Amino acid sequence: MIRLVLSLSLAVSLIAGPAFAQQPGITGFLGDNARVQAEREAQFDALLNGENLRGWMQHMTTRPHNVGSPKAKENAEYIAGLFRSWGYETEIEVFHVLFPTPKFRELRVLKPIPFTASLTEKYVSEDPAILAALEAEALPPFNAYSIDGDVSGELVYVNYGLPADYEVLERHGIDMKGKIAIARYGQSWRGIKPKVAAEKGAVGCIIFNDPGEDGFFQGDAYPAGAYKHDTGVQRGSVVDMPTRPGDPLTPNEGATKTKRRFDPKKLDTVTAIPVLPISYADALPIFRAMSGPVAPKEWRGAMPVTYRLGGEGSAVVKLKLEFDWKLVPTYNVIAKMTGSTYPDQWIVRANHHDAWVIGARDPMSGLMTVLEQARAFGEMAKTGWRPKRTLVFGAWDGEEPGLLGSTEWVEEHAKQLGEKAVAYVNTDGTSRGFLFLGGSHSLETMAGEAVGAVTDPLTGVSLSERARSYQLVSGTPEQKAAAKEDSTMRIGALGSGSDYTAFIDHLGIASFNLGFGGEGEGGEYHTCFDTFDHYTRFVDPDFSYGVALTKVAGRLTLRLADADVLPFEFTRAAKTYRRYADELVKLADTMRDDTETLNKMIAENRYTLAADPKEKYVPPTPKDPVPHLNFAPILNALDALDAVAQRYGDAVKTLQSSGNALSPERAAALDKILYQSERSLIGEDGLPRRPWFRHLVYAPGYYTGYGVKTFPGVREGIEERAWAETGAQIATLAEALTRYAGDVDEAAGIVAGK
Repeated sequence: MIRLVLSLSLAVSLIAGPAFAQQPGITGFLGDNARVQAEREAQFDALLNGENLRGWMQHMTTRPHNVGSPKAKENAEYIAGLFRSWGYETEIEVFHVLFPTPKFRELRVLKPIPFTASLTEKYVSEDPAILAALEAEALPPFNAYSIDGDVSGELVYVNYGLPADYEVLERHGIDMKGKIAIARYGQSWRGIKPKVAAEKGAVGCIIFNDPGEDGFFQGDAYPAGAYKHDTGVQRGSVVDMPTRPGDPLTPNEGATKTKRRFDPKKLDTVTAIPVLPISYADALPIFRAMSGPVAPKEWRGAMPVTYRLGGEGSAVVKLKLEFDWKLVPTYNVIAKMTGSTYPDQWIVRANHHDAWVIGARDPMSGLMTVLEQARAFGEMAKTGWRPKRTLVFGAWDGEEPGLLGSTEWVEEHAKQLGEKAVAYVNTDGTSRGFLFLGGSHSLETMAGEAVGAVTDPLTGVSLSERARSYQLVSGTPEQKAAAKEDSTMRIGALGSGSDYTAFIDHLGIASFNLGFGGEGEGGEYHTCFDTFDHYTRFVDPDFSYGVALTKVAGRLTLRLADADVLPFEFTRAAKTYRRYADELVKLADTMRDDTETLNKMIAENRYTLAADPKEKYVPPTPKDPVPHLNFAPILNALDALDAVAQRYGDAVKTLQSSGNALSPERAAALDKILYQSERSLIGEDGLPRRPWFRHLVYAPGYYTGYGVKTFPGVREGIEERAWAETGAQIATLAEALTRYAGDVDEAAGIVAGK
């Protein structure tokens, strides 16, 4: 979003569709307890104060606080002190992770016109203290987990660097072997760009931010405006996160100090080629030196230059990188408030505290809501309230290089979390505008009710109604249709890019990721310009949306913590999964039709490219036919899920209308089967080519990085035309959905007293 807005990147990242419309009642609360819960939430709201968010952000963004820096440790200790002052049992848990930092960076154009890239940002901040800190402590622009390298080659512009972009280059007769790719940020996670470039034979990769994306083309550049300064560089990790996040040296195990580690020379998640990010101030002279075919119209950005593809006879560049491959400590702050009734059921609420440089929006705007929520809960505890279930607050370190702190914590405590964790709530960063919310669809009803109970700071209507209005006016045709036919909220699916990843994708713990976006845009993401000054001038000046996000996340946490019956509901999950299955059927049918059309056009020599007739052109290669796939196992499993989901819903309605409560024993048994149901969607063998990712409904795409692929094993099997693999994944998914339906059926029986 932010991972939710830019990184969401919020890339903001992010990820999920706007939420809308208020639901009646409060799911999970029986009888008069719904009224009591509403009063408690009003008490919570009254305790919130935006000035707290402002003060904490200002204090923690005075200096760079990347993982391994003195300020990162200082901030962790400060956060731990806050939690302790509010009454939480608090510890700092340390892991030791691989974090390479630059020793040498060089990018030069050798011919036709010599040029040496500056590879620096001009610190234009008006705050002298921040300027001094940046000059003394900031890491220079780089991509973490690029390999060392000293390579030279002809340059090729590869657009966003996705597999489809290389098909265009191939049709222009451009061979990537021995070349250096230059790609613009956008459309996918940055780590995909060197990954695909290496697969195509490139020996190096350069990534730049085009001003058409987040620079002067969008608005005034910082400090006059919010958008990217011409020397601004988006730092970021290029570790192969779709294969496995976390410390590359200790897969599937927490990186404690004494843990046995892999050989750093044999790592499978670092890049195969050197990669470096640059500013568009450095990119412009490089593009001016390039020759070759003019790039397709949709590949052109906003730099004042003719965008060319390069290739044979084009500019030759030299890229040389050396890194210090060292271990650094990560400081995870963990704070607990033990539950009064179900101490072994945990609600985890967290965000990270490390940044690439100053990190006001990413991550501090999201972390501030965690702190204010915890402070308010601490104040409520002083009045006699105690959550029924244990609250676990976290502030992760090392998220930026590869979700290091959260992944290592989850891997170290996997058995305990598998038994106890009910749900995870994440807020990576936030802006202002519309609420974006992604998560597990078994909690969609509860999320809709929580969102509908919070008022938008600007318009005075509920967040639900504002988000729904946005979809009706500016959404895709599918979003508009959904908003018209269904006034209740539809949440997005989670891919990756933030700290929820290990919880949902690896362990099958129901999760949320949320934040605001759409009206506080800018170009500061992962640059030295993501400062307190930038945030308070251009993003959320009065922190009113930070408070609104605290209200939403607070309600999600409170309702999970205090519900009489955990607020899982399965009819909407079943409906969503049915939609995913329909998409698979449509995908296969569309690919079959497109393949037949393409092959016929090639056979009849009718496939042409609208380009300069002087340019070299190679027609595409015919593709193998798409077979008729048997989706019946998935569809039959979904039929069963529909039936038991309705049975569970009816049983809960009967319980609510009776005015009775479940016995403590039945309630505890029901809770466990409800929150463990998400684990049934885990495949023990994981996804093809990446066994760490085990959720069979949600996963980041192998070639998207952050963006979600639903029913990923089957979907990517179809996309990659791996038909035997697709058949096996259909069977695996059907088995998981059948297990899931069995859990729902068991839950219905418990509610009904059978």
